[in-house]
Amino acid sequence: MPKHQFYGELAEWWPLVSPVDEYTEEAGFFADLIRGAENPVNCVLELGSGGGHNAFHMKAYFKLTLVDISDEMLAVSSLLNPECEHSAGDMRSARLGRDFDAVFVHDAVDYMASADELSQVIETAFHHCRPGGIAVFAPDRTKETFKEEHDCDGNDDDNGRGVRYLEWTWDPDPGDDWALTEYSFLLRETDGSVRAVHETHRIGVFSRERWLKFIAEAGFESEAITEVTTEDREPREVFVGRRPTRRYADRARA
Repeated sequence: MPKHQFYGELAEWWPLVSPVDEYTEEAGFFADLIRGAENPVNCVLELGSGGGHNAFHMKAYFKLTLVDISDEMLAVSSLLNPECEHSAGDMRSARLGRDFDAVFVHDAVDYMASADELSQVIETAFHHCRPGGIAVFAPDRTKETFKEEHDCDGNDDDNGRGVRYLEWTWDPDPGDDWALTEYSFLLRETDGSVRAVHETHRIGVFSRERWLKFIAEAGFESEAITEVTTEDREPREVFVGRRPTRRYADRARA
């Protein structure tokens, strides 16, 4: 998985690209899903936590451990969420040596552009999810919901820095499991200088059936749930894995 500039040396701009207050509603929805686990939820692992904007809202409900592959994004999150544990790691292979009541994977899962990579992330979630726990996966799109689209937005801070960006998602070949998102950013520094950055991001696009299959193969009971949102966009399809209790799992194998 390539390391993009915007999650590396440009990570400090993330709060202006995707402000934390834009996550209030969806973080609340995900927190409600997580609280639907069979057992009470206290400790939650977030894989691909990025700048910590979901965590900012969810830490009111849970003790969070945040894992991301980018040290720079973890640094941004650490400033926002000093109460949370931060750990560098790849969501495909991270092993923290302990389990959690729940595992949450937001849209960073979109960067899994092959079936093998997606399966590895789900296996990581299962490995860290204790019996009776829950895993929630929130990709931006599935095969069924994918459509070519574009967006533009931006924000300024109080010191004169600003960002404007164009985002364009398209699929060169609908027959495979990935698409492309092209990003163009204009970044204005406090001295008024402006620079342009363009990046191409490859993202995975998998069908609902394959999502449910991979989750079940990892050992979860799998379910698809339609997001509830008041935002001006199509609701996401969110995938839930419930890890059976040992007693249930033993009975099922008998």
